[in-house]
Amino acid sequence: MIFSAFERLVAWRYLRTRREEGFVSVIVGFSFVGIMLGVATLIIVMSVMNGFRAELLGRILGFNGHLGVYARSGPLVDFDPIAVRLRALPGVNEVTPIVEGQVMVNANNVAAGAMVRGVRRADLDRRAAIVGNIRAGTLERFEDGDHVLIGSRMAFRFGLAPGDAVTLLSPQTNPTAFGSVPRLKTYRVAAIFEVGMYEYDNSFVFMPLAAAQTFFRTGDGVTNLELRLDDPDRAPRLRAEVASRASAPVRVVDWQQQNASFFTALKVERNVMFLILTLIILVAAFNIISGMIMMVKDKSRDIAILRTMGATRGMIMRTFFLTGSAVGVVGTVAGFVLGLAFADNIETIRRALQSLTGTELFAAEIYFLSQLPAKVVASDVISVVAMSLGLSFLATLYPAWRAARLDPVEALRYE
Repeated sequence: MIFSAFERLVAWRYLRTRREEGFVSVIVGFSFVGIMLGVATLIIVMSVMNGFRAELLGRILGFNGHLGVYARSGPLVDFDPIAVRLRALPGVNEVTPIVEGQVMVNANNVAAGAMVRGVRRADLDRRAAIVGNIRAGTLERFEDGDHVLIGSRMAFRFGLAPGDAVTLLSPQTNPTAFGSVPRLKTYRVAAIFEVGMYEYDNSFVFMPLAAAQTFFRTGDGVTNLELRLDDPDRAPRLRAEVASRASAPVRVVDWQQQNASFFTALKVERNVMFLILTLIILVAAFNIISGMIMMVKDKSRDIAILRTMGATRGMIMRTFFLTGSAVGVVGTVAGFVLGLAFADNIETIRRALQSLTGTELFAAEIYFLSQLPAKVVASDVISVVAMSLGLSFLATLYPAWRAARLDPVEALRYE
């Protein structure tokens, strides 16, 4: 739609505040603020949701494999030949034998459950998410069978440092002359890692594969094989081929199945928040309608004079359409800038608010991550801006049409 200089001049004149038009200007101002806050809030919330998903996905896939191969029952024996066959599959980068089991950790009169993973040193060295985030100690003594790796939050909770002793109790028991007793063994802490995800830093213990086989009594077998792919999104499509290539009765589980609750919850929450926050923009659009209708009523004499001077209905309609649209466009642009600025500095803002209020605003044990993430996705921002502009334009159509349909004779008669 092309606007003439006359239409732009009149529209700008109507947007300027005069003392006798204060109430109309207040409504227009609220409309502007509502659209700005709605757009900014939507961009911030969508960015945080995207950041959560990206961070969780990166940490989960950096810590775990993309596909897990499990025996139908008992340990997976003869796993090395199976691993060789699976490494030959196109797209498979790594195949890691793992012994995994639950234990009770006891140290310094504190006890809690944990998950133990037994891995070979060579396989551990390829996990950058772990070896690249060692906060204390070294991996030099990891292979001697008496040392383990623990997460930073577990170390803090138990008061442990490298070299300290920690006792692991297995739910499996040892038969003795006095009955069954829990199986336990004391290890030394070789190093402390921190991947930045609360569940992993608080609940996982790594030990050498041979030591884990002895502790959990899997013999020469392992509990599962972890496969890492060059493209994690191919994992569901490779499940059948992996099961066939294993040449053994196995069960194959991909990362999406293992973490379905995380990503399903995030997707549902993201969609619901989008719908709820869209109502802010919708309410602001209704404010534009009410403000513009009141403006049309207030400017009825001006409209009548313009009509008698030769202004067409189309010119009047475009003038008021431009007046109302300007509120929506400026509010959308302001919300766009505010939302991007807030999303880019959200962690700094969180820390400032946290220090100012003295309360923890982002508890890692609740939100799984140790910092507030935000990832701005261009398609989401474009969708929010387009929706805001569309609602603003639609909200302006009826008042503009009503102004164009105003009878100048009737308007001047009752003035």
